[in-house]
Amino acid sequence: MQDRKERLKRNTVASLVFQVTNIVCGFLLPRLILARYGSEVNGLVGSITQFLELIAFLELGVGAVVQASLYKPLAERDLNAVSRIASSARRFFSKIALALGLYTAGLLLVYPRFAGGFDRAYTGALILAIGVGTFAQYYLGLVDRLLLTADQRGYVQYAAQTAALLLNTAASAALIEWGADIRTVKLSTALIFLIRPMALRLYVRRHYHIERRSRAEEEPIRQKWNGIAQHVSYYVLEKTDVIVLTLLSTLKNVSVYSVYHMVIYGVKNLFLSLTYGVQALMGELIAKEETERLRELFDWTEWLLHTGTVFLFGCTGVLILPFIQVYTSGINDANYQVPLFALLITLAHAGHCLRLPYDLLILAAGHFRQTQRCHITAALLNIAVSVLTVKLWGLAGVALGTLCAMAYQTVWMALYDSRHILHVPIRGFWIHLLADGLTALPAGLLCSRISMRTVSVGAWLLLAAETAGLWALTAIGINWLFFGDKVKRLAEKGLKKLKRS
Repeated sequence: MQDRKERLKRNTVASLVFQVTNIVCGFLLPRLILARYGSEVNGLVGSITQFLELIAFLELGVGAVVQASLYKPLAERDLNAVSRIASSARRFFSKIALALGLYTAGLLLVYPRFAGGFDRAYTGALILAIGVGTFAQYYLGLVDRLLLTADQRGYVQYAAQTAALLLNTAASAALIEWGADIRTVKLSTALIFLIRPMALRLYVRRHYHIERRSRAEEEPIRQKWNGIAQHVSYYVLEKTDVIVLTLLSTLKNVSVYSVYHMVIYGVKNLFLSLTYGVQALMGELIAKEETERLRELFDWTEWLLHTGTVFLFGCTGVLILPFIQVYTSGINDANYQVPLFALLITLAHAGHCLRLPYDLLILAAGHFRQTQRCHITAALLNIAVSVLTVKLWGLAGVALGTLCAMAYQTVWMALYDSRHILHVPIRGFWIHLLADGLTALPAGLLCSRISMRTVSVGAWLLLAAETAGLWALTAIGINWLFFGDKVKRLAEKGLKKLKRS
């Protein structure tokens, strides 16, 4: 039990460090690109990046199934079974690498038609440059990453990711300051991402005795194709907004979307980093049939994620427009103040975080086939709403599509978990939603009375402090009424740690 807690702590800290680094670097580079190359080039880079990230769609959800398949043999230390699974996954992903090449070639032929204002040679070279980095990040070392994550050693890959990200950001900033072309910047720095898979392979070779060319008479990865629905749904919800905007709107709108998405995505990933390792721990408890411990872990995870989501995204909803105003100060070639879009995109990604405990449990249990219908419905709902409303409402339309899909999935998954995995009443979920609403309403009204006095970093930080204080006080008060025992236990643990230090 102590080893579990130690690994969970390491995973959480390493993930948090990476996400903080990712946020800082993620804010720095787009600002440099906007200032040096303008909104249209920034929109082009964001659009190409999203199209290329669709290559991960070709994974077809097998990665999540591979990870779920590894929980039991790793818990039992059955390295022969681990070898068979790793070997099967390696063969599958090598085929995906070939599909990536074909997809990129197709993109070179088709995409430049939609990149108005840029010639085909310029756009094609940028696609190739960004494609190298995308391939290095998504596919090289993928099996090693899944193995480490399933064995609750994700902190190793996060350390490698953090190092590669810092090197990439430093090199990119230097090249931009020296006046390099954006294509040169993307190609030169993409090569840095080759460091991570090399480091992970060395670690896995040293700590695991795996036969990578092991073969089994039967397919060792059960439900290999049942992760497709989850995978499709994830990429529709996360990636298609930019594609819809590219096809049906303008590159300037893509740039505006990318800036807002950068902020929201950074906040979300910072929050999600606190849960890193929880899925693997749930998977181990399920594999060992430790039902009571699983229910206790889920109960705390659900409460912490609901409370954290309301606080963090409540603050984000208030602070995002002032932040964008400061961030884009001096950039006048596009309108970056879009209040309705800011509200909807914040709610949509808050919905993603609210559904997280239920999704983590489904993935840990390996219930891919049983939950396919939910994911297919959410993907279709997102596409339909986005396409129907983008012409009418622009950016707000694509955000509305994501929000509708997230709301549907959150309720569906909570109902499924209570009935088929935890076997507990659903009443707790509705109580959490009621507490969420009662926190958001008064805190939002209180924050509507304050505003940023000047367009500056100092004024924004002051506004952020005031906003965080109001949301924190409201959240503590409401949670004391609804979940007093948890607030008390959390406070007691905090005081004990303070006394020890």
